[in-house]
Amino acid sequence: MDRDAFETSALFHELLDELRALESKFYEGANAPQDEQSVLEGYKWIFSILQVAFDVYVWSDTARPRFVDIVGPYKKWGGDNADAYYQFAPIDAQRTYRIKGKTGDAVYWSLTVYGGPDDGRYSAHIVGTVNDRMVDVTPDGTFEIVLSADPPEGVASMKLEEDSVVAITRDYLVDPVHGRRVEWHIEADDPPATYRLTDADLARRLRAVVTWIKEQSQMVPLPLGEPNVIDPPYPVPTETYGWAAGDAAYAMGSFELADDEALVITGRSPACAFWNLCLWNPFLHTYNYEYERVTINGGQVEYEDDGSWTVVIAHRDPGRPNWVSTQGHPRGRIWLRWFLPDATPEPISTEVVKLG
Repeated sequence: MDRDAFETSALFHELLDELRALESKFYEGANAPQDEQSVLEGYKWIFSILQVAFDVYVWSDTARPRFVDIVGPYKKWGGDNADAYYQFAPIDAQRTYRIKGKTGDAVYWSLTVYGGPDDGRYSAHIVGTVNDRMVDVTPDGTFEIVLSADPPEGVASMKLEEDSVVAITRDYLVDPVHGRRVEWHIEADDPPATYRLTDADLARRLRAVVTWIKEQSQMVPLPLGEPNVIDPPYPVPTETYGWAAGDAAYAMGSFELADDEALVITGRSPACAFWNLCLWNPFLHTYNYEYERVTINGGQVEYEDDGSWTVVIAHRDPGRPNWVSTQGHPRGRIWLRWFLPDATPEPISTEVVKLG
């Protein structure tokens, strides 16, 4: 066979060139990381976005879809966190899909369908969201959701728009280590019986991978911003970008601390289904939560008598509750999220203090 006759071969080499070019982000530019750990985590970020790209664009099949994990302890990118499981399934708006699940121990779960391009670029808009407050769950914890351009009556369902291309699940657990995650299964009605891979199809898929890598790399490294400040929380959005949730409020900040300093963060969370605080490196990538606590959620926090909370970010244990470790990073991003909040969270105060 002649390699030059395959469009896939050209796309394969284009992908290798794109991956090679990513390394410059670790060493060049105003936002390049300044510490060894963040540089090394950048290499792992490359493999995370490549792994997600292959699951989402190379292996995915709208006729016989599967839900696959797109974030986790070994897939860190895009603002992941320690408390959640996110899964992806490709969809075709011309088909009908039946999704079955079992709730497990999640305190919040949802299924969101996104519309927009299917060429490696992020989705353009949310078609619809179904969360655990909207679905009838049987006594044994099972549920069913139908996705269709012509959804049936009498069951939980979502109407697909012409550009519907992606279904993403979210389940949040207070104890993600020991808790049971939601079980998700998806099937398409009347899938074809046979399959043949073609050069044109695989080349199209690899072109989407290259586009995905390019788009993801444009978002990072994230600038630090003003250090040791949390920006005012913003409310549940009316519009979202990419695969963001449409039923959560958020706040972002940053830290930059000397070895003998701590950042004391004080706030109050509205009634909500779930909230947490995470630390990220410049690649929107959590630290290694298999060891120190580098994130904390509303079910783990020790609250003050008045319902407020104080979280302490520091390089070592300050001897106070709610310590979140920098895991040796001298600087980083702080991210907070509140799912289904009754109100926009109040402003959050910060103070840098000396340890000891």
